[in-house]
Amino acid sequence: MAKTANLYARIEPDVKEQAEEILNTLGIPASNAITMFYKQIILQRGLPFDVKLPDHRILNASKLSDEEMNHELEKGYAEIMSGKGIPAKEAFEKELNNIQPS
Repeated sequence: MAKTANLYARIEPDVKEQAEEILNTLGIPASNAITMFYKQIILQRGLPFDVKLPDHRILNASKLSDEEMNHELEKGYAEIMSGKGIPAKEAFEKELNNIQPS
């Protein structure tokens, strides 16, 4: 079938640049990657990957009541005392790895 349909989408320039750099390394034109994505949507009858919230809830301390804040602090203290905690440096490195591209 001839490719005659057009797709116009707005995307963050940095996201586009990074993705196209990877696609170029793989030798796949962006239009082919988009076609592959659409075909997977058809085959999977939905998105070809999970779209869900992370397992853990990110707390916004500024929105917690005093009671909720005390509860969270007590949970953290109990985890530390039971040996489930990890050093702060390790926790920060883990979180940085989750938000920074490799």
